[in-house]
Amino acid sequence: MITLTKLNGNEFVLNAEMIRYVERCPDTLISLMTGETIMVAETMEEVVRRSIAYQQAKHLLPQIGAAARRVA
Repeated sequence: MITLTKLNGNEFVLNAEMIRYVERCPDTLISLMTGETIMVAETMEEVVRRSIAYQQAKHLLPQIGAAARRVA
């Protein structure tokens, strides 16, 4: 899940796994797997950065839990 900002200033949380693609036109437009589109205030690069960070954290968390169990 990533936090983004709509053009009206309202923040919302988006399931990053639902993103199909992101484009700049000139605002940032996110197209979801459902066909829905959302325009956000963040740059295209920032949306990609947050999505990558989410994916990295998602894959890292199970490893942290496993390491804690080995230590205990």
